[in-house]
Amino acid sequence: MKDAMELPVPRVEGIPERFRIVAPIYQNYYLVDGCLRRWDGPMQEVLSPVWVNREGEEQQQLIGSSPLLSEQAAMEALSVAVRAYANGRGPWPTMSVGERIQCVQRFTRAMLEKRAEIVRLMIWEIGKSHREAEREFDRAVAYVRDTIDALKELDRVSSRFVIQQGIIGQIRRAPLGVVLCMGPYNFPLYETFTTLIPSLIMGNTLVMKPPRFGILLFQPLLEAFRDSFPAGVVNTVYGEGETVIHPLMESGLVDVLAFIGTNRVADALRRTHPRPHRLRCVLGLDAKNPAIILPDADLDLAAAECIRGSLTYNGQRCTALKILFVHRSIADAFLEKMSRGIGELKCGMPWEEGVTVTPMPEPEKPFYLSGLVEDARRSGASVINGGGGTCRASFFFPALVYPVKPGMRLYSEEQFGPVIPVVPYDSLSEPVEYVVSSNYGQQASIFGKNGDLLAQLVDSLVNQVCRINVNSQCQRSPDTFPFNGRKDSAEGTQSVSDALRIFSIRIVVSARDTDDNREIITNIVKERKSHFLSTDFIL
Repeated sequence: MKDAMELPVPRVEGIPERFRIVAPIYQNYYLVDGCLRRWDGPMQEVLSPVWVNREGEEQQQLIGSSPLLSEQAAMEALSVAVRAYANGRGPWPTMSVGERIQCVQRFTRAMLEKRAEIVRLMIWEIGKSHREAEREFDRAVAYVRDTIDALKELDRVSSRFVIQQGIIGQIRRAPLGVVLCMGPYNFPLYETFTTLIPSLIMGNTLVMKPPRFGILLFQPLLEAFRDSFPAGVVNTVYGEGETVIHPLMESGLVDVLAFIGTNRVADALRRTHPRPHRLRCVLGLDAKNPAIILPDADLDLAAAECIRGSLTYNGQRCTALKILFVHRSIADAFLEKMSRGIGELKCGMPWEEGVTVTPMPEPEKPFYLSGLVEDARRSGASVINGGGGTCRASFFFPALVYPVKPGMRLYSEEQFGPVIPVVPYDSLSEPVEYVVSSNYGQQASIFGKNGDLLAQLVDSLVNQVCRINVNSQCQRSPDTFPFNGRKDSAEGTQSVSDALRIFSIRIVVSARDTDDNREIITNIVKERKSHFLSTDFIL
């Protein structure tokens, strides 16, 4: 791995043509009420974490600009979504499931036409490697298709009537209202879609705010949203959270908060809602996922999985491994393999083939990570790998830090970046107690061969975290598995089927089992007089 100071700043003319920013995107419009409305107010510059050499001068690449909406503009977008929902009586919430599916399919076809443009913007806006950016786009599309399939299956199950204790009933799902959807910068497309698509397809209307980094990559999709859904169903807001988000929440008109970020921000948003008991929250929050390496673990496997688990996309993932517990008897051997593996990683620009370490989108992040490493050093830890912890501009080179112990910031803070704290342990009770006392409870990874020890660990952790990965890194996929967390890590369970349920509510239409009522219900169904009362079977 090159030292940070050896990494060249690319010359503009040396960037492959298909990845270049030909012209900045000045997005002086936003989507509201089925129109791309012009914004004549203040704008915010969108700068890339990638620095370029332009005629001998090193500078951040300007990608474009986006609107800094006013509170009034944001509130208008919300009022449009409220009007489109119309207390559940609008065209979208009353539309049949089949018709809503057709709209989402139309959007997906339009989205696929923008793949290359969105991938390029993802590379420049958040520094994600070309391979990972393509993978995120494709995964987002697969999630949409899986959601459609899951809804069809859910609707098939709901299409039958049941008769219990002399009561005829049909149980189906209905939307909740207006959703405020806010995704994260690390998976701006995929993670946003994991809440946006299920909430939309279940009949809710929504206001979407793109993440702080990854704003412009939604620009190519605005026309697709406009052309695929009825006016007012999808609306966008841009700008400072204090200006555009807090007023939306304070209005009390938001029925569902779909937010992926920190628990601190989520709590602040929830507190501003005047009727929190009427607010449903779907939250993906912080995590400090541990790996526990047992004495008999396959160290080659464990090291490889821990490197991928802690450094994929620079460790900027909620599911990343953020602290490693290794038995003291194998610590030296494990660290040697980790250090060698980190040294083999390619660092460079996100469009380069095989690159792993790329520029970081948060400008303050290198300084923050350096502070974590320095704090650990002052308390007796060392950076094990050569060049680890050095930085240049938006690059931070992965640091393997050992031995980490209680009292160090790295022991408890979620670093959300390429710093790997390693804690030696003697008794299995030490890492278990760490997980028990942690404020977070998303996932854990355990590495070993002894079935008795693995079983003991599973039983110790199963009531502390929501997924235990045996001899593999933490991860969200496959999307059919539940994705959730305990404590401060999440609220609500997501998967392609769980998400449909969390953005809707079960509704029962019932009648006494009499000849007259049977005839009435049969007539409604046969004559297709209701979108809700129906036995249609969607193929």
